[in-house]
Amino acid sequence: MNYKLECSLSPELEKYRDRIEATIKPYIEIQTKNNDEVNWWQSKFGGFPYLPKGFEYPKTADGKYLFLLAQINFSEVPPLDGFPDRGILQFYIPDDDLYGLDFGNYANVDNPAVEQKFKIIYFPQPDFQVENIITNYDFLPKPEAFPVEGCCSLQFTKKYAPISTSDYKFTEQLGEEIDELFLNDEIRDEYLEISSPFGHKIGGYPDFTQTDIREYSSKCDREHKSDILLFQMDSDCNDTVDIMWGDVGISNFFIDELALRELDFSEVLYNWDCS
Repeated sequence: MNYKLECSLSPELEKYRDRIEATIKPYIEIQTKNNDEVNWWQSKFGGFPYLPKGFEYPKTADGKYLFLLAQINFSEVPPLDGFPDRGILQFYIPDDDLYGLDFGNYANVDNPAVEQKFKIIYFPQPDFQVENIITNYDFLPKPEAFPVEGCCSLQFTKKYAPISTSDYKFTEQLGEEIDELFLNDEIRDEYLEISSPFGHKIGGYPDFTQTDIREYSSKCDREHKSDILLFQMDSDCNDTVDIMWGDVGISNFFIDELALRELDFSEVLYNWDCS
């Protein structure tokens, strides 16, 4: 589908309009809504998850408890091609200083998407009977070094944006000459405004404070796997919730397109970075 920019561009960027518009993708913008009591099935950041009774609570490979980072109930999300239209998708990470990552090891492992210290769980048909789910989480310790403080509900809006400047395919898609153009801060800021890489989102293009991890991971070497942005959570401190990835960083979860269509979340590439 051919999407168009609904804005004027500076003369410097206008000559690249066709290239820019060719990269436009739909995505779901996520906004924190409130910190009122959120029910077990709702989309949320932080808090306790929806889990059926008898389901083993997620842990790291060495047996340590993981904590709910985000829960997405896709029945609340506007339709997005290739993504589920129902079901609950959950993201768990540990309560430690590195939030479950082994920095500097991506280029040296066979598969950095193996979920050893984080976990993605999908329930295609949630049970909405409260008597059939876990409601007592007293067994969990209180997190001490977790990026999300508190719990909040979420609001979803479908939007469209072109490729972000930090995406590893940016120069490939728009041409090497645009890199020189972006040495001008005003032009770069203009493009950042229309590409909207920041914030919480599902789909679209990612943002990084440093470098696109897919450029260096072995997953990228195998026919450019993990090219779909499954979920992004940004640092976000407001009256609703406090989210802080290190020094005002950002986190991303990537998945292979075929795996997503098959609802296979067993090999998701997880990364976070900060300044």
